[in-house]
Amino acid sequence: MKEFDFNQLISLCKRRGFIFQDSEIYGGINGFWDYGPLGVELKRNIRELWWMEMVTKRNDVVGMDSSIINHPKTWEASGHVESFTDPMIDCKNCKKRFRADEITGDKCPECDGELTEAKQFNLMFRTHIGASADSSSEAFLRPETAQAIFTNFKNVLDTSRQKVPFGIAQTGKSFRNEINPRNFTFRSREFEQMEMEFFVHPSEREKWFEYWVESRLDWYAKAGIKKENLKLREHSKEELAHYSARTIDVEYYFPFGWQELEGIADRGDFDLSRHIEHSGKDLSYFDPFTQEKFVPYVIETSAGLDRTLLTVLADAYDEEKLEEETRTVLHLSPSVAPIQVAVFPLHKKLKENAEKLESDLRKQGLRTFYDDRGAIGRLYRRQDEAGTPFCLTFDFDSLEDNAVTVRNRDTMQQERVNISQLTDHLRNLFKNS
Repeated sequence: MKEFDFNQLISLCKRRGFIFQDSEIYGGINGFWDYGPLGVELKRNIRELWWMEMVTKRNDVVGMDSSIINHPKTWEASGHVESFTDPMIDCKNCKKRFRADEITGDKCPECDGELTEAKQFNLMFRTHIGASADSSSEAFLRPETAQAIFTNFKNVLDTSRQKVPFGIAQTGKSFRNEINPRNFTFRSREFEQMEMEFFVHPSEREKWFEYWVESRLDWYAKAGIKKENLKLREHSKEELAHYSARTIDVEYYFPFGWQELEGIADRGDFDLSRHIEHSGKDLSYFDPFTQEKFVPYVIETSAGLDRTLLTVLADAYDEEKLEEETRTVLHLSPSVAPIQVAVFPLHKKLKENAEKLESDLRKQGLRTFYDDRGAIGRLYRRQDEAGTPFCLTFDFDSLEDNAVTVRNRDTMQQERVNISQLTDHLRNLFKNS
């Protein structure tokens, strides 16, 4: 496991257009982040990789996209109104606020001042629907995407022609009014989730729980994350959520320690049963083959897209000592890299040829980028920091042999490849990288 200065990665994210502080010209706002040109592409690629694995390639999982604001009774039924809280303490001297479970001792970690008693703080963002702003119009920004899956269980079941066991997946924004956002985008107040609820017969809960734990751990390797930086950690009985029979987290070793990437939880029939109780609607399942009627149990996989993106960046970040310099590079997998291939002309006289090559590759479905502002060595370094796996140089010899120089980001080795074979060659490189 490599160690590096996390601040250097944060600096690179701004320098290369991955992530910016929200409202930076006004001093920023803690816990909110904006994604730049490279960041939004990386985010989209990760999201699509997740969707491909969880929905597109399967015949037993379907997708949905729900509203950010749900009926307030949704959150009463789920328990969020009553218990979605963190213990909060304030410093009487510097007025800073902390989560009580993250403070050791009875003094402020910032100024050594006296702390208040802990009190429970609900993490949901409140808003109002319509013109009035009283208790009758109060609503919440969703703190998770999962509950809308449960409230739509019957709608999806009746229209998708699925049968238990099957899953419902969705990605989307969630909001939590974190007491102390920290570690860059790792803990934010606005974030995007990738969640899937898999509905099973109670007798098959253990089988499917083990299946999804293994499946989700394997997915991170497909996103290019090194296996040695990942581990599984099962929750103890003391830390289990009240609805969970078992929960196992996929954790990653960040510069600030082992942290959760995703939780796989056996939620039993808690969610559907609660919504049955509060709504009065029948959300049970009737098996036409066994003639059995039951409330399905749920195996949940819950990952954060922003947190996964940060993991991909942290795992790819490297500083390599060369003979005359230190090379900063992101070893991003071609499957998620914002740019897969960059194209340069050796001389501006070759600009038109290089631009045509870049355009042709783009039309073939490759994620490409053209640049001619700088010496070749400097252009390579820019693309190293952007995580671009391969760079192509169109030189004067290209006019004669119809070939270009292909430079490998990770090895820095170069090879000549005929343009007529270039697309297939690059796709093979992507598969083997």
